[in-house]
Amino acid sequence: MTTKPQVVYSRNFVRQFKKLTPQMQKQAIEAEELFKKDLFLKELKTHKFGGNLQGLWAFSINYKDRIVFEFMGKGKVLFHKIGSHDIYK
Repeated sequence: MTTKPQVVYSRNFVRQFKKLTPQMQKQAIEAEELFKKDLFLKELKTHKFGGNLQGLWAFSINYKDRIVFEFMGKGKVLFHKIGSHDIYK
């Protein structure tokens, strides 16, 4: 059995999260709970980046919105950004 990752939130992530609608915040929390159970759950569409974003990963909250994160080692995951595809810029 794998252990749940410890999620750490960047200041930028927290700031972006607070700007989301209550409905979007609820969807993000639900997606995070799924992520903690299984990082590579099919419905999350977890994927890694290349190029300028190499070393970062993302998973889907819904059709349009994502959480960008990084594996920090020792079971820690750092959430960097949350939002639509614009966060990739």
